Order: sequence, then structure tokens, then C-alpha cells
Amino acid sequence: MTALELAQQLRGQFGDVLSEPSEFRGEITLKLADAERIADVCAFAKKQLGFDYLVDVSSIDNYGDDPRWTVVYHIYGYGHHCTLRLKTDVGEEKSELPTVTSVWRTADWHEREIYDMMGIRFRGHPDLRRILMWDGYPYFPLRKDFPLAGKPTNLPEIAFTKPAPLEGGPFVTIAGGKDSLAREPRVRIPDSNDLALNARIERRDDDKNLHGHSHGPGPIEKK
Repeated sequence: MTALELAQQLRGQFGDVLSEPSEFRGEITLKLADAERIADVCAFAKKQLGFDYLVDVSSIDNYGDDPRWTVVYHIYGYGHHCTLRLKTDVGEEKSELPTVTSVWRTADWHEREIYDMMGIRFRGHPDLRRILMWDGYPYFPLRKDFPLAGKPTNLPEIAFTKPAPLEGGPFVTIAGGKDSLAREPRVRIPDSNDLALNARIERRDDDKNLHGHSHGPGPIEKK
């Protein structure tokens, strides 16, 4: 049985709450319209369709769009060797959906990482606490509105009391801009506060005027 056939069986069980299967480069994806049904869908996929291995759970920050979050589940069956991707959206105001730890125990750490890095909660998780950052850390570092340079913290004798390690460079993200090149990545020129685009064809004129060249801080090898 193919992954597409298994996806069609899954949709047959849950109807319009699941999208028609889509295929891209041999990978099959189903979109779940109601995030509250994710545990039910996953339980059926495991028990009835043989998807006995949760490969990964990840999250996407659709910053500027609503719903803001997309949670993605990659599941695999050792019996039929098929892989399936399940996706569901969660609004920022709610930022919560059911845990799937009752289906696959390995979801425990995956969900904790998403909670820690993105701030999405998993209702019913047996131990939902931070897994990489320290308890009490007030930010979610993988959100798109979290600056690449980091943020300072104020937790004396617990964590950093000075700016976070990446604060100030070498890489920084600038909000706004007409396109991604205008926003990121930019690189801070060593021993200065000057910023230069990390693409030679897009160098700014003021960099050239200031430094006498437009190729950035490093030397150019002669051909």
C-alpha cells in the first residue's frame, strides 16, 4: 500500500476535516482544519494504518498572517515503510492544541521543544516545561519577531545579567525593508558599528563611500 492510499483512508475516516492529500516530490501531506482533532487523527493513523513511529514534530511561525502557527507532524510506519505529513494551524491568541503523547511517547520532547522555542502549548502534556532555555526565561527564541542578535535578560545569579550572547552581532536582523535582502542577513563589520549586506551585488553606496570599496570587510582574491 502506498502513502497516498493510506492518506486517502485517513481522510475517508475523518472527512472534510482533512484536506485532499497533496503530493510534492514524492511526499504526501494532509492538512487538518481543526487542530483540536489532532490527537484523534494521529491515534487512528497509528492503530488502524500502522504509522507506529513519530519521526518529528515541528512548528512554523507565519509571522504577519493569521493563524500564526503551523504545527507539522511527520509519521512513519515500519510495517509498510510509508511516510506521511500532517499539518494543522493554531491561532496566536489560543496558541494551544492537544498533546499527542498518548499516541506516541516520543512526542514528549518534541512538544517541549516547540513550547520552549515558539511558545505553543500542548494541552494534556505530562510535563510541559522548558527543555533548552532556563525556567523563567521570558522569550521564545524561534519566533520571527525575536531578534537574531538576542535580547538581554535580568535574572541575577540565575542566567545572563548582561546582553544575551549574540547581542550586537556579528549577525543582526533589521525589521521592515522592501525585501529579505534589506532585512537579513546583514553582517557587522569587525571593529566598527557599520552594517553591510551579505551579498556583493547589493552593497550600499554609503558602505563604499565609507570604506573605499563595496566588497565588505574581507579581502578579494585576485584572479
